Amino acid sequence: MTTHTPVRATPPVTAPVELDLEARLAIVDAIMAARIDRAGLAFDINTAYISAAPPVEIAAPLPLTPTAAPDPYTTPIAGTLQRARGRIMQDGWCRDAIFDEAGAICPIRAIRLEAASRGQADDACVFLLDVIRAELPSVETIPSWNSDQTSAAPVLRYLDRAADLAHARLI
Repeated sequence: MTTHTPVRATPPVTAPVELDLEARLAIVDAIMAARIDRAGLAFDINTAYISAAPPVEIAAPLPLTPTAAPDPYTTPIAGTLQRARGRIMQDGWCRDAIFDEAGAICPIRAIRLEAASRGQADDACVFLLDVIRAELPSVETIPSWNSDQTSAAPVLRYLDRAADLAHARLI
């Protein structure tokens, strides 16, 4: 006697529904609105016990022009290197020239502009080169090292590191 097993019907395979950009944006908007509402509620709950502080009165309007931060370094070379870093952040960084038409400058020009004398600028440049060579012994000059950089970040980092080290050595 042969037994026959019943054949089960399989549901038809359908392709997933492809949503257009507007539908996807609407879904994401709804999800983000729910998250923002939940975060606002959590903030209200977490700060409910804090009493409100009285509003602060400002006697005079604050100046709109930024003021220079006080120099954190008392040694001349460290101060020069730190101010040179600030100058590059303010004016912009230049890679293959002393300065460019937009006003961006290289590290050597920044040091020369911020130094009190030519000798102080030379000492700061020599010290910066020594700090760079401590990690990268193959570097020959600051301009050649500067040309190898792809952004201002390493330049700013080494100027900061050199200023910290000069301050620690009291030079």
